[in-house]
Amino acid sequence: MRYKIVVEKEKEEITIQFRKKKRHRKIIIAICVIVAAAGITAAAAGYRQYKESKADDGSKDSTTATVDMDVGKTILSSDQKEILEDIKATYNEENQSEIEQEIEEEKESGDYTEDNMLIKYNLYGTNTQSLYVYFTTDEAASVSYTVHAEEDGIDDFSADAYQGEEYQTEHEFQVLGLIPDTENTITFTIKTKDGKTTEKETTYTMGSLLGNEDTTVDATEGTSSQQLADGLYVMMGNDSENLDFMYYYDNNGVLRGEVPIIGYRSHRLLFDDDGMYYSISQTKIARVNRLGQVTKVYDTGEYNLHHDYVFDDDGNILILASDTNSSSVEDMIILINKESGKVTKVLDLADLLGDYKKTCEDASDGDLDWMHINTLQWLGDGQIIISSRETSTIMKIDDLYDDPSIEYMIGSEEFWDGTGYESLLLTQNGDFTLQGGQHSVTYVEDDSLEDGQYYLYMFNNNIGFSESQPDFSWSSIGLTNDAGKGGDNSYYYRYLVDENKGTFQLEDSFAVPYSGYVSSAQDIGDNTVMDSGIAGVFGEYDSSHKLIKSFSLDIEKFIYRVYKYDFEGFYFS
Repeated sequence: MRYKIVVEKEKEEITIQFRKKKRHRKIIIAICVIVAAAGITAAAAGYRQYKESKADDGSKDSTTATVDMDVGKTILSSDQKEILEDIKATYNEENQSEIEQEIEEEKESGDYTEDNMLIKYNLYGTNTQSLYVYFTTDEAASVSYTVHAEEDGIDDFSADAYQGEEYQTEHEFQVLGLIPDTENTITFTIKTKDGKTTEKETTYTMGSLLGNEDTTVDATEGTSSQQLADGLYVMMGNDSENLDFMYYYDNNGVLRGEVPIIGYRSHRLLFDDDGMYYSISQTKIARVNRLGQVTKVYDTGEYNLHHDYVFDDDGNILILASDTNSSSVEDMIILINKESGKVTKVLDLADLLGDYKKTCEDASDGDLDWMHINTLQWLGDGQIIISSRETSTIMKIDDLYDDPSIEYMIGSEEFWDGTGYESLLLTQNGDFTLQGGQHSVTYVEDDSLEDGQYYLYMFNNNIGFSESQPDFSWSSIGLTNDAGKGGDNSYYYRYLVDENKGTFQLEDSFAVPYSGYVSSAQDIGDNTVMDSGIAGVFGEYDSSHKLIKSFSLDIEKFIYRVYKYDFEGFYFS
């Protein structure tokens, strides 16, 4: 993926005029284009924010109490409720198939070339800052694009559009990165194998975002001169009392994608040949293709998903879950068959830690949140790593599908003493404070290590608190912070685990802004992205742990998780 393009070839400008109409419970923009010299036509269709249609009628935004169990909201304005219905319609496979059929018919009915592109705004409704583009060329070619807006503090956004072959004659892709409430100039650079370059240009004035987020966030340069990794920061979990979204931010802190979801939050992105997967509510995961089409929606049935999900060796989806018929929460793992959508319970942690569960107390909300599993890592061959925030313990589980058992735990000897499970603990090598309330634990193999050795890195929240075990003194083991805010520091931690010796040791660590809950860590190339969720700040650090750049947001609650994705082979080549 590239972020800057220099182009000096011929330009042809498209002037776009448009009218509004309604369809499929969505606000659609149909664009009719009249171009004289170039003879280029374009069409744009997609979702518009409902409030845009109300902007001139003098109506006021009324607020009434409402409850939607799948969305998890107690108060939405009347405008937001209508937008939410549009979002629900977006994640309807039948609606999406109708849009696909219509666009295929439109492609077949016209002669769309580089001088007559078919362009639609947010065709499938899954990214409000996108355009769908289709055209053919006589010669096989690659395509890149640049989005430019005459706005202070907003640099151009450029990318190489993904296509199946590096050079081909049919081109169909999404343009990302439109800037809301302003005119965007999109320049397409078409390059043939022999180096011939042609440039085409169009303009599109985007309306408002669906949400209330700022187009740019505060960015602070660090002391490192190292380059930021390529990619987009994907913010998952704005945890708003209003509508919920997944956001894409570029390396300058400019919003380049607003992905609406039904409710709750997305937890991570998964990719396979069929598309990109992300959760869209407490009970649903969507599969979306490169063009933004929702091709499948999976339902978790009587379970609520939370925190994490991964693919197993067969490409099926393992999900952290709560049984809605149980009084305990966040202590189960379910499997969704990717082809059939069938849901199967594969693990109830009470089957492995039942005696310990009996010693735990209910949370203040009445639920028994005795484990609070917040990470799931697939190691292969039925082995997983999970992270328990409530016990500040990392566990490896073997033979998940047939006869699951705990192979080891990384946690406090004092905490587990007398429970009957202390023999499962690995031995700590070295003098350091253990992880506390950790999140985003990640398994890393390394060819330089011996068999049976590997790394586990994490966001160490550095908090000592367990509502289910209120009598345990976490400060006795060095975890003195006991609140979400106000602590000294959280940390990046990386352990070297040696299963042969039954040990673990701290190989690397560095301090980051304190966040007692949520948050994430991600190694990306030589850099590390750290999200201090409660503090509302995320940053990227170099290999020497010097800050390259940090970003801070105005938040209602927290930033649940931030991972960086390059989207190569999906949006970009």
